[in-house]
Amino acid sequence: MNKAGRPGASRGKKKGPTKGTGGKNKRSLEGRGPTPKAEDRAWHPAGKRKAAAERYAAAGGKGAPGTSSARSSRPAKKDDDTETVTGRNSVLEALRAKIPATAFYIAQRVEMDDRVKEMLSIATHREIPVLEVTRPELDRMAGFDGVHQGVALKVPPYEYAHPQDLLEQIIDRGQTPLLVALDGVTDPRNLGAIIRSTAAFGGQGVILPQRRSASVNSAAWKTSAGAAARIPVAIAANLTSMLKEFKKQGVFVLGLDGGGDVSLPALELADRPVVIVVGSEGKGLSRLVTETCDQIVSIPISASTESLNAGIAASVALYQVATTRAQGGN
Repeated sequence: MNKAGRPGASRGKKKGPTKGTGGKNKRSLEGRGPTPKAEDRAWHPAGKRKAAAERYAAAGGKGAPGTSSARSSRPAKKDDDTETVTGRNSVLEALRAKIPATAFYIAQRVEMDDRVKEMLSIATHREIPVLEVTRPELDRMAGFDGVHQGVALKVPPYEYAHPQDLLEQIIDRGQTPLLVALDGVTDPRNLGAIIRSTAAFGGQGVILPQRRSASVNSAAWKTSAGAAARIPVAIAANLTSMLKEFKKQGVFVLGLDGGGDVSLPALELADRPVVIVVGSEGKGLSRLVTETCDQIVSIPISASTESLNAGIAASVALYQVATTRAQGGN
């Protein structure tokens, strides 16, 4: 007999059937049965989404359980090819611009205002699935520093224009081209701010190089406050070559740099067709782009301020050009 306390010692036999007893009791071998699906467990996030979809469907909306729209309520994986637009202004502008959205997410018990009501109306009219989700789920969709304001929209990848097509469309409309090109700007928030400023001051588009540049992602959408739905963004395979082609077609290339030979208030080319080139805050304009520019323009700032970031510099330059054109009757 084994002594008590010795490793492996027996403390007596349990009453009733145990595993390995040859099936003395059939129930002991059956277990609890198959694990219920996540959406059938009320406490599981998938179950909560299903319940929300059912409540919405009962109210006469889209997204009934068992449909593809209900299944799409799960936030998309990071490796998919969609973008998540967040924030009330950005989402509303995207819906107004008829971006082919695949799902509209709204937080449970969200505070309703005129913008949210219009979003719901547009989404319902366009038959975009409307899905009620928890705020933590929207937090995850918006990302680490995203502010969603209770709404989000899934949109396909941004469709970039071609620079030459963009220029021809502006000329065909009888407008004087005012474009912004970015040289080495990699922060999507700066890109979003520049898109927003371009829209605010009458610009017709933004041009990005194919390499070493920010892209129109969810962060750029958010910072643009929806302007990305109205202002086209083009991709240039080679920025320097594109600028040279633009010059052949009568477009003046203005580079922004703190050491420029022309002060922005004294700029005389503002009423001409122009493309303003903005470099990165750290390195500024590249050598080849600098050599391609017709003029290098500086923005007067206080001696105590070392430099302006790309977004602010572009805004100041666009404002100056817009003001000059307005005064000239353009």
